Amino acid sequence: MSILVNEKTKTIVQGITGKNAALHTKFMIEYGTRIVAGVTPGKGGMEIEKVMVYDTVKECMDKYPDIAATSIWVPPRFACDAILEAVDAGIKTIVVITERIPIHDMLYARAWAKEKGITVIGGNTPGVISPGKALIGMLPTITFKPGRIGTVARSGAVTYYLANSLNLAGFGESTSVGLGGDPILGANFEDILREFENDPDTDAVVMAGEIGGVYEELAAPYIGKMKKPVIAYITGKAAPQGKRLGHAGAIVEGNMGTAKSKIEALRANGAIIAETFSEIPELVRKALTGN
Repeated sequence: MSILVNEKTKTIVQGITGKNAALHTKFMIEYGTRIVAGVTPGKGGMEIEKVMVYDTVKECMDKYPDIAATSIWVPPRFACDAILEAVDAGIKTIVVITERIPIHDMLYARAWAKEKGITVIGGNTPGVISPGKALIGMLPTITFKPGRIGTVARSGAVTYYLANSLNLAGFGESTSVGLGGDPILGANFEDILREFENDPDTDAVVMAGEIGGVYEELAAPYIGKMKKPVIAYITGKAAPQGKRLGHAGAIVEGNMGTAKSKIEALRANGAIIAETFSEIPELVRKALTGN
């Protein structure tokens, strides 16, 4: 099993006629993702990688009513409308690759999705992969292999470096989720931890956060209720106050969003803290074996 996406998940691509979307549609199909349709307003009737393009998400749903996921690659100014269109169509998992979405647009889209019980990953996410089954997004598939460790991270680079480290230690991933680097995200750490806690094929979870925002602190109380071990790593410990670390959301303001505050909250609620990235595989091993 896996979370969010598997080999049976029928998926569409919004903005499929864009250069990057078309390229990664090819890669997703080659990996085994069931891309059944694409959407670009005004481009209906085209084909991209033998995938039919429609003008609206509703037209896709009329043709394939069991579509369960979409990836969104449209420019930032169109992202809110694309998310709302997918939510209104009832698509359960929405993966938003678009970055730098206006904050008020994302707040509105997130609230509407939450009201409808829809999971939105991103914006500015590299995507979601259930190794050996399906990929939605632009993660480098060579760094992932099937296994029983769930991973969730803000950063795309950290997502695949984390998977590669686990692989080299003899582990693999059930699903790897890139939450995204924008300041306002759809799903947060707690949402994904809940999914992994209920997944019978995930034995432990590694979460990798970063300075800025409060998503890690907000997830900490739920970790205290989990039966599965959670190994946590926070990057950016040496960043000075007010320094942005790569992502728009990775900026420390005052005492909020510091590495120290995140680590303290996570440790207090039972998370196993990795001080360095290289410690993670061994901490996973100890958590699973007790040795």
